[in-house]
Amino acid sequence: MGVGVLVKVLNEVRMNVLSQVFVRGLGQVDACDDRVMESPGPLFRRHLLLESLAVLSADAPSQVAWLAQHDVVTDEIALDFDHAFGMAEALVDEGQLGCGVLPDLREIDAVLSKMSGTENADRWTRGALSVDEGWSHTRRLARRVLVAELGEWQQPLPEISVIR
Repeated sequence: MGVGVLVKVLNEVRMNVLSQVFVRGLGQVDACDDRVMESPGPLFRRHLLLESLAVLSADAPSQVAWLAQHDVVTDEIALDFDHAFGMAEALVDEGQLGCGVLPDLREIDAVLSKMSGTENADRWTRGALSVDEGWSHTRRLARRVLVAELGEWQQPLPEISVIR
């Protein structure tokens, strides 16, 4: 199965399987319940975006260690960003994110999209994190966004719960 197809399958499985999400500080909630989409407010959504950027900005050995710790594939880094990126414009509208970071966020999305597809499967290995220019470029952009939003790019990598 190609990486592009795998990413699509993983997205669908993730959305179906993760109907129960453990949200730190909020307890267990049904992610498919429309009321939940209203209850995690802009601060929570901003937190999700910043966490995804923390993983993207980390150096390659830290990314590899994070993937191993949580027993997830490299695609998870891009998937988490993709889900959080979908909220970026709303966060700007809500005053929770500076509009100046949108170009960098869009560029991260574009770079990751260009890396997709079966012909790019080698770019989605743990080894590629330290040698692939696409990963280096997204790392630099993510760091720039974190500096703009938080004053520094080095952030603790998030703990995640994987439901299998």
